[in-house]
Amino acid sequence: MSNFLSQSWLVDRRHALRAMGTCVALPMLECMIPLRAAERQTASPKRSAFVYLANGVHSLNYQITTPGRDYEFSRSLKPLEKHRDVITPISGLHHPGAISHHHNCISVWLTGGKLGPSDRNTISVDQQMAAITAEHTRYPSMEVALTGESLSWTADGVRLPSMRRCSEIFASLFEQPKGGVAAQRRALRRKASVLDDNLAEVRRLERQIGAADRGRLDQYLTSVREAEIRTRRADAWLDTPLPEISESDKKRTNRDVPKTQAGDYFRTVYDLMVLAFQTDVTRVATFSLGGEGDAFAIPEIGITESRHQLSHHGGDLGYMEKLTNYDTFAIEQFSYFLTRLAETNDLNGRPLLGSTMALFGSGMSYGHSHGNANLPLVLAGGSDLGLKHGSHVDFNQGHFEGYQLDEPGKHYSLCSRPANSDAHMSNLLLTMAQRMGVETDQFGDSNKSIEL
Repeated sequence: MSNFLSQSWLVDRRHALRAMGTCVALPMLECMIPLRAAERQTASPKRSAFVYLANGVHSLNYQITTPGRDYEFSRSLKPLEKHRDVITPISGLHHPGAISHHHNCISVWLTGGKLGPSDRNTISVDQQMAAITAEHTRYPSMEVALTGESLSWTADGVRLPSMRRCSEIFASLFEQPKGGVAAQRRALRRKASVLDDNLAEVRRLERQIGAADRGRLDQYLTSVREAEIRTRRADAWLDTPLPEISESDKKRTNRDVPKTQAGDYFRTVYDLMVLAFQTDVTRVATFSLGGEGDAFAIPEIGITESRHQLSHHGGDLGYMEKLTNYDTFAIEQFSYFLTRLAETNDLNGRPLLGSTMALFGSGMSYGHSHGNANLPLVLAGGSDLGLKHGSHVDFNQGHFEGYQLDEPGKHYSLCSRPANSDAHMSNLLLTMAQRMGVETDQFGDSNKSIEL
C-alpha cells in the first residue's frame, strides 16, 4: 500500500489513552493528524456546499431588477439582506443542454451535461472538487436529499446515493462502525479482494470482446476502480480517531425530524453540514431540498400543497402567494446556514464562511412552463478563496429590454428563452471549481470563467 494508506507513523489516540491508564480525552495533537491533512495547520481548507430548490421560484417576487452594488433585495430574497456583504445574487445564467423537464433540470444542475434520450450524464462539479479534496478527508463528499435523489454524479454518469435521516447522517460521519474497527477492516478487505478478482476477470474478458462492447466495459472498469479507491481510503482512515463531538452538537444534530417540521429538518441538515466542515471529515456537500416531482408541503407555515403543485399555479393568485412564501421560507433556512458558517470556526480558528463557497439555486426558473433560463442563483461565502461579494451580477443586462414585472407574460418569457445565449451556468461552476483548486479550463459546456 502507499504511504497514504499505511500512515504507520500516526499515533492512535486510543493507544495513548490505554498507555496512560486514564479515560480523560486527549486534545488533537499534530502527531494524530492523518498524512496530508497537516495543511490545515497553516491554511484553512477550501470547501463547497450546493443547495438545490426544486421547481424554480415565483420569479415576479424573486427577481432583483437592478444590477451592481446598489440593488434592492426582492421580497423572496429579503432574508439574505443581513448577509449582503458576503453574497452575490446572479441572474441570466442557463444550461443550454437542459431539456425543459423536471428530472432533467435537477440532473444537470451541477453537471452542465446534455441529457437527451441517448445521452449519459457527466461528472458533477462537486465530485470534480471531491477528487482533489478526498485525500485529506475521511469522506470525499456528503450527499443529502430530503426526497428524491442526490445532486451528485460520477465521471461515469452514475448518480451517487443520498442520505435522508439526520440520525443516519450523523452516525455515518461521526460514529464508530458497528462491530468495531477490526470487523469493519475485515469487511473492507473482503470487498477489496472481490474488486481485485473482478478486475482480473474483466481484463481477461477485454481481450475477447469487440469495439462496440469496449466502451461499456471501460465504464464498468472505471466504476470498479473508483470503488476500489474508496474502499482503500476507508481502510486507511480506520486507524485515525473520529472527531470528538460536544454534547451540545450531538443534541442539535443526532436526531430525527419529521417532514412536517420542514424548518427544523432543514436547519438540522445545515448544522450537520457545518459540523462536517468544522471537523474536516469532508470538504464538499450537496443538499437537495426535495425532488422536482415530489417537493413536499410545509404545513408549519400553512402550505399543505406540494411545491410541484404550487409551481404549476396556472395563474391562481392563492397558489402564487404560497409559492412566494415557500421560496422565502427556503431562503430563510439558507440564511441560517450562512449565519452558522459565519459563527463557527474551523480547526485553525477561522470562520468557516470565509473558506466555504455556498451556492443556492434551482435548475429551473419558472416551473409552470418548465422554463429553465434566467436561473435563480445566489453564491455566498468564499472570501478567503478570492470571491468578492456585495453586487447583483446580471448577465441579462444589455441583451434585453429590462425586467417587466408588471407584464408577467413578457417576464416569464425571459425564464424560457435566455436573453444572453453565452451566459452558461457551467461558467459559474468552472469558476467555483478553479477556486477550489481544480486545474481545468473547461467544465461541462462552459465557454469562459466568471470573474467574481
